[in-house]
Amino acid sequence: MTSKESVANFLSSKNLAVVGVSRKSSKFGNIIYKELKKKGVNVFGVNQNMGSIEGDQCYKNLLGLKGKIDGVINVVSPNQTLEVVKQANEIGVKNIWMQQGSESEEAINFCKENGINEIHKECILMFAEPVKSIHSFHKWIWKIAGKLPN
Repeated sequence: MTSKESVANFLSSKNLAVVGVSRKSSKFGNIIYKELKKKGVNVFGVNQNMGSIEGDQCYKNLLGLKGKIDGVINVVSPNQTLEVVKQANEIGVKNIWMQQGSESEEAINFCKENGINEIHKECILMFAEPVKSIHSFHKWIWKIAGKLPN
């Protein structure tokens, strides 16, 4: 289970890449990108098939962001996650958030073996303050159910 300390460590990052942004604004990668940007986080979109997102440059992969980011939010399918984690490690990033449904056992194990702070099976929008709308309600439900990191 993810710890509060891991979440706090990740959220102290102010320069984050969102891997898995899309041309469709309703996709969760885009929602995360836009919400974090509104919250004042310096975000970078990553998608090998896009040149821009919301008027900002979009990067083909994490290698183009070396020295610019200190955390990665992964929103791609589990079969692509290990490659994302390996690229993050290659450029020295030690904070990875695998959005619910994007995690893979191989990627989780790679993070553990390489000293990477990894979070999985959690939604970043339940923790990035201020938490609003449905994410606030979701967080409240998880608190009552005892599912929040401790």
